[in-house]
Amino acid sequence: MPELPEVETVRRGLEQKLNNFIIKKVVVCRNSTVAFPSKEEFIKGLRNSLIYKWDRRGKYLIAQLKEVHNENAQFSIENSQIKGFLVVHLRMTGYFKFIENSTHPCKHTRIRFFDNNNNELRYIDVRSFGQMWWINKDLSLNKIIKGLGSLGPEPFSKDFDANYLKKVISKRTKSIKAILLDQTIVAGIGNIYADESLYSAGISPFREARTIKKNELIKLKESIVTVLKKSIGSGGTTFSDFRDLEGENGNFGLQTNVYRRTGKECRKCGNLIERQKITGRSTHWCPRCQK
Repeated sequence: MPELPEVETVRRGLEQKLNNFIIKKVVVCRNSTVAFPSKEEFIKGLRNSLIYKWDRRGKYLIAQLKEVHNENAQFSIENSQIKGFLVVHLRMTGYFKFIENSTHPCKHTRIRFFDNNNNELRYIDVRSFGQMWWINKDLSLNKIIKGLGSLGPEPFSKDFDANYLKKVISKRTKSIKAILLDQTIVAGIGNIYADESLYSAGISPFREARTIKKNELIKLKESIVTVLKKSIGSGGTTFSDFRDLEGENGNFGLQTNVYRRTGKECRKCGNLIERQKITGRSTHWCPRCQK
């Protein structure tokens, strides 16, 4: 599943590519991709909407939509009324592709957005777990999308620090790896970046969260931020099914220290990287470097 760096890479690509993209036509190829409201309301709500601004919250993409009455009145867009929001969760295999002069869609195409010039923003999802919501401006995103409302702080926010981590894990007997995967504690971290961050901080993924000391949490917080920023700069990871807006996958997979390196030598000590499951997820670590 795309994690924070992959979703942020998509957000940046969408923001850069969809300059003044006004949705004139929506084709839903798979009804189940529309999570809310009905298919008909989804299509109607998105028509004549300018995709004004893209945000990200955890692994969710959020497009702010503005109402367009006159396409030629570009000067008034800033002051035009917010029409609502298009929210997207890519899940495991979802990705967008921008196509100039639209062509026939592949069989995994789920939703198609067109402008007046026949440019297409195409949503493709092989496993079809991805979802989209159109939320009217009068409704609450957090109430409609429960997963969005329960997210913990962003790793780059001022609310995410060692004091916050100490507070939320002080009595928890779960492993620190399981804690990092909990989206209600910190938003956007998944399996790849939990493994890489724990390696960078020198903390065993099996440690009970409550046993981790304050100085270790300071290092863990810094490691999380550093690893995520490095991956965003590389355009995400090659190990997921992630594709950016140009259909390319990321380069961070070429730089991982432990993830998917089972049986290979640790880059620091030469010990062999091991793998074991924690809460059903494959976990990679160096037993010598991580205590």
